[in-house]
Amino acid sequence: MENGDPLVSADWLLANINAPDVRIADATYFAPFTNPPETGREAWERGHIPKAVFFDIDDIADTSTHLPHMLPDAVKFSSRVRRLGLGDGNRIILYDQNNFFAAARAWWMFRVMGHKDVHVLDGGLSAWVEVGGEIDDMPPMTAERHFTPRVRTDLVMDAKGLENLIGSARTTIIDARPDGRFFGRVPEPREGLRSGHIPGSINLPGSQLMAADGRMKSVAELRKLFRDPMAPTVTTCGSGVTAAITALALARLGNWDVAVYDGSWTEWASDPSRPVATE
Repeated sequence: MENGDPLVSADWLLANINAPDVRIADATYFAPFTNPPETGREAWERGHIPKAVFFDIDDIADTSTHLPHMLPDAVKFSSRVRRLGLGDGNRIILYDQNNFFAAARAWWMFRVMGHKDVHVLDGGLSAWVEVGGEIDDMPPMTAERHFTPRVRTDLVMDAKGLENLIGSARTTIIDARPDGRFFGRVPEPREGLRSGHIPGSINLPGSQLMAADGRMKSVAELRKLFRDPMAPTVTTCGSGVTAAITALALARLGNWDVAVYDGSWTEWASDPSRPVATE
């Protein structure tokens, strides 16, 4: 059982950036249908927190599937993060430049692989700038660090497992997509996918977890958004990214065992045999 807050403040990072065990990674990601198009690596190259390496969720991924940025196996994950200098004994701080969008996903990935000392910078790069943090555009010097995976399969949900949970009164399924997509009122941004949601799931858009300043809402505010924060929970979204924000919010409330449906709606809706609800 983990405890404490999975977030750290920009003030904390400013005071601890030179601590010998602290490692920082920029996990910025922009969806492929972002207009104008941009990549996380381009954003990182323009400017990042000093010493921050770039954590690419499209590269640190299972590329043998047509589904986007799926969780890789432990061997590939360990190899990639080791090259980034992220490993055993490190306190890993993740952030992004796009409202928690992929920092939470990277946080979940590290936890799936068994790394507990991993946190997300509340408010991302903008919060860092607000407290007077410097911006660097140079790639950091890194040394490889051994990473020992201890995979937690309970934090990962697949389609078959989710099918078995439909109708369960014990498990809550939370969909983080906007309500228009959840209720099938607007088309999916990924061409060819049906609109709607997994039967029995409830809608809590990821945007509702965020305050106007780009930070996550307070624990008291988050508590009001969830029916039962400690219930067994599976989170889902469009492609398994925003769903991790919901898992991060629930960890703040003490529920560290939330599973993310990795394939999410991209996988679910691509199979015509799977049920889809719109009410």
